Amino acid sequence: MLKNRIYLDHACTSFPKPEGMALAIVDYIEKNGTNINRGGYQDAYDTAEMVFETREMLSQMFNCPDCKNVIFTPNVTTSLNIILKGYLKPGDHVLVSSMEHNAVMRPLTQLKQSGVAFDRIPCSTKGELLFEELQKHLKPNTKAIVMTHASNVCGTVLPIERVGLFCQENGLDFIVDAAQTAGVLPIDMNAMGIDALAFTGHKSLLGPQGIGGFILKEAMIEKIEPLLSGGTGSISHTEEIPDFMPDRFEPGTMNLPGIVGLNASLKYLMDVRIQTIYEKEMMLTSLLLEELSHLPEIKIVGMPNAVNRTAVVSVQALNHDLAGIAFRLDCEYGIMTRVGLHCSPSAHETLQTYPTGTLRFSLGHGNTKEEIHYVADALRKILNGI
Repeated sequence: MLKNRIYLDHACTSFPKPEGMALAIVDYIEKNGTNINRGGYQDAYDTAEMVFETREMLSQMFNCPDCKNVIFTPNVTTSLNIILKGYLKPGDHVLVSSMEHNAVMRPLTQLKQSGVAFDRIPCSTKGELLFEELQKHLKPNTKAIVMTHASNVCGTVLPIERVGLFCQENGLDFIVDAAQTAGVLPIDMNAMGIDALAFTGHKSLLGPQGIGGFILKEAMIEKIEPLLSGGTGSISHTEEIPDFMPDRFEPGTMNLPGIVGLNASLKYLMDVRIQTIYEKEMMLTSLLLEELSHLPEIKIVGMPNAVNRTAVVSVQALNHDLAGIAFRLDCEYGIMTRVGLHCSPSAHETLQTYPTGTLRFSLGHGNTKEEIHYVADALRKILNGI
């Protein structure tokens, strides 16, 4: 086992987590451990207060006016399933970008069997949305646009604010997958015209796995039929689903240790500042792109520089097996990456990297310049057969 390990798979999950987050989870489990909405004692009230505080922080981060509209789920995939399957009905039509993750495409493909239709808005081979195509694909039964904020494959950022305005002008709801941007790019639901925002806690929000959620504008609440139902600890005299938030979408016991961890990571983000993290990641991304540009065998996928992107860099290697390169990076140099299709076949088809896929380096603000130089040197040696 190599002593030095360099983690470059932050688009999958962030690591390491902020100092103190794990201790907060342990402290909750060992010293409190209570549920919420079910216990008439102080420890349960303390837990409920922590959950409320976490909703408030998320509401402030994404400029949602009412924190009761912040719903906790296990992850962004669950959030998107609840939104899409509760919102869309037979005969409805939606638009998606051609850069979507399977967290969007598989639920929509499944919904096709019940009469829901969708069209993909084309993107360029760099992952940029061809905005002029939106109007061409509108139909009388188009109900919403569902779109990722940034690609998990190549990091290209899509024009969310511009699409949100388009939705408002055309009477459409706007559903955004913020898996890759929540915690690293500013997101303002009001300014961007976002009606439903799905997020996960374990990527750039720096929380633990198993906690995520979604946020709804008030007008969206009644449009979404709850996918799950059960005990909420509220209005227990009736067997009907509560019609108020957040209980309408939060049956059963939540992942409270996960919310504790997310609470701690959000406080870290508020202290360090998202803009500071983004600037550090973009500096490292620029350095990596510069280093890669000197390797003739390497083809950078997506945007050629650090403009309009996140810290996700995908490459292809001429006349080299990507899986073999990833294996050698890991085993010989301790560099952890991700290779393949990244659960986004539609994006790879758009980027013209299907079915081979790409080798993906995704950076975090804990990475260093020295690590980037080391990665480039390791890649150079592998490509040169050293």
